[in-house]
Amino acid sequence: MDLLSIVSQLGSGMLVSVEIFFCTLLFSLPLGLLVAFARMSKVKPIQWLAKLYISVMRGTPLMLQLMVVYFGPYYIFGMRISTSYRIIAVMIGFAVNYAAYFAEIYRGGIESMPVGQYEAAKMLGYSKPQTFIHIIFPQVVKRILPSITNEVITLVKDTSLAFVLAVAEMFTLAKQIAAAQTSMVPFIAAAVFYYLFNLLVAVIMEKIEEHMNYYR
Repeated sequence: MDLLSIVSQLGSGMLVSVEIFFCTLLFSLPLGLLVAFARMSKVKPIQWLAKLYISVMRGTPLMLQLMVVYFGPYYIFGMRISTSYRIIAVMIGFAVNYAAYFAEIYRGGIESMPVGQYEAAKMLGYSKPQTFIHIIFPQVVKRILPSITNEVITLVKDTSLAFVLAVAEMFTLAKQIAAAQTSMVPFIAAAVFYYLFNLLVAVIMEKIEEHMNYYR
């Protein structure tokens, strides 16, 4: 089987991998910010819950979390699981997992801001929400971009873990075609896809960093 034919067969898997990637970012980035706020809350129960959530998400394998999200409704609540729920479970599992990592990145960035920034904003008449939105958050984003980039690149590779729920993403299809054709070419094609996808992500994130380096 020629390379063009293999890439054509892998096309649907590529689209699924890209879908998982973008949906994960769409939900995990804002959710991570909410978890970061909860983690920094002065209300102890909320802070403890956020700490527990982050600890569990970072301390257990993503593969196991995906299985819990998919099979949990059946084993815990006796709900019937449909085949269409597989991709939804993957999206949920990835989003809640990556939100925990993004939460700690956000928290590190927010807590690194000098107290003087808040005091100066208060003297200028800014409210706390205005201070965060207009002064603190833009600087936080600038500081955390390298860490966010690392997580985003990891996410590209982690999309292959969707195979545990039999979701036909890129890696799953590559394995099936390789087994059927007894060839390493599908794996090489998949590796090239992941590399080029990561390269594109790295270039885009680097351009964003350069754009935000407005003092250089």
